[in-house]
Amino acid sequence: MPPETQPQHTDRFDDDDYPAYTMGRAAEMIGATPGFLRAIGEARLISPLRSEGGHRRYSRYQLRVAARARELVDGGTPIDAACRIVILEDQLEEALRLNEELRRRPAADPDGAAAS
Repeated sequence: MPPETQPQHTDRFDDDDYPAYTMGRAAEMIGATPGFLRAIGEARLISPLRSEGGHRRYSRYQLRVAARARELVDGGTPIDAACRIVILEDQLEEALRLNEELRRRPAADPDGAAAS
């Protein structure tokens, strides 16, 4: 197979949602314990994927979320409250993004056609 048609397996590692990290490595990367990752999983802040062997796998996005929760917990916030704060921060960020996207769209008339 020519090089340009071969699948690029390393491209998955550039994907923020690709579950590339084991629990031990993920915990090490954010300076937490596996127990902390399990706790925020139980609080439904993140939902790691499972490998074929049943082991938890984390994405870079999930690690960023977990790191933010860890910052809050390290600052004295109870874990359940920290998880809720992170969820609300994420929702606010998404709402602001959507709001900005809607502002950039051309105005539409009541029938749904764009104004000229």
